Amino acid sequence: MQDSFDLTTLIFLALAVFVIWRLRSVLGQKTGTERSPFKPVDRSRNPPPARSDGDNVVRLPGTDRAQPQTDSAPAAIAEVRDWRGIAEPGSAVAQGLEAIVQAEPSFDPRAFVEGAKGAYEAIVIAFAKGDRKTLRSLLSREVCEGFEREITARESRRETVETTFVSLDKAEIVAVDVRNKVAQVTVRFLSHLITATRNAEGQVIDGNAEAVAEVPDVWTFARTLGSRDPNWQLVATEAGA
Repeated sequence: MQDSFDLTTLIFLALAVFVIWRLRSVLGQKTGTERSPFKPVDRSRNPPPARSDGDNVVRLPGTDRAQPQTDSAPAAIAEVRDWRGIAEPGSAVAQGLEAIVQAEPSFDPRAFVEGAKGAYEAIVIAFAKGDRKTLRSLLSREVCEGFEREITARESRRETVETTFVSLDKAEIVAVDVRNKVAQVTVRFLSHLITATRNAEGQVIDGNAEAVAEVPDVWTFARTLGSRDPNWQLVATEAGA
């Protein structure tokens, strides 16, 4: 019984020694293809990524080369405004409108055109009625003086003017000029009016009290950009073609 136990023990011990020897022969020898053991970052050789001055943004390695240089960075592309219905892109009118917007970002050319239409009708009616007060608020001094001279001459002849607006069919900006902070915008109007001038006896001496006439006009409005007065004044008039 004792001999049998000793023999069995010896057999297991021999097998254990053999297995350990085989594992050592495979795992305990270097073949030259092993990977180096993992190591934490060596901060002495690889300093931590630099932080940009004044912020908490960490630059990744190599981003300094990837980022464009400030000196050679392209300039910001200017905003391309939509002037459709007002001016053709790249035209002199569009460039003039852009100059006004640069000086006064709140300027809206579409709102300007609507205001010009209202001013056109108000001025035509005021001139027909001889309303000097309204004219003085809408005209420059030189233009107002010319209108008032005509009104005075008409009154001295005891003539009266009757004007009725039928329609204002067109109002388009045809020229823009900005010089020394003064903007001038020229608008071509096309209206249909019934207008007649009567003498002291009530007879029609000019125009037609019953017919609609097509009236083209070209008016120029001006304003000093940056001024507190938001109103534009009529500074020139001419008959349109």
